[in-house]
Amino acid sequence: MTDRTLLATFDDESDLLAATRAVRKQGYSIVDIYTPCAVHGLDEAMGLKPSRLPWVCFVCGIIGAVGMLWFEHWTAAVNWPIDVGGKPWNALPSDIPVAFEFMVLLAGFGSVFALLGVCRLYPGKRAQVPSLQVTDDRFVMVIDQADAAFDLSTVEQLLEEFNVVEIAERVTSSSTSDEEPNARRLADMTSGGQS
Repeated sequence: MTDRTLLATFDDESDLLAATRAVRKQGYSIVDIYTPCAVHGLDEAMGLKPSRLPWVCFVCGIIGAVGMLWFEHWTAAVNWPIDVGGKPWNALPSDIPVAFEFMVLLAGFGSVFALLGVCRLYPGKRAQVPSLQVTDDRFVMVIDQADAAFDLSTVEQLLEEFNVVEIAERVTSSSTSDEEPNARRLADMTSGGQS
């Protein structure tokens, strides 16, 4: 299967934002946008849904705080109750600082691991950057050409209005799995190589 994409490179983030809105308005599908820095309003221009990462952070924080409060109560009042200076075994005010710190710790770790999982990032993964200038000063929009109504000249003309620096087509073929050639080889061997 072959994937055809169009890479449009821009010098300025305001041109990128305006081009993104225009391309979406024309009904073309934007695969991704690569930028060297955060571009405010780009998620809205691309039509992305709000992130669920704050909810992950909130849930992990609540689990951390409640879990630590329970653990402190269990250790001090149930498992090993020790009378220290007449203090009650289930003294909640003394438990709050540790519960707060554990809430922050679990919320932070939960958010980072959720982000890495959703982005499929792992140690040793190679970055697939469309242009090396993206890490320096250029902005690249990747447009999907799979739509039958996609017309290259129309899109180029549309992007020229927004000071596009370079337009390039990229064709990537997703190779079939190694099992198919092996299956063919095995079939040839069993049939004695006769076709």
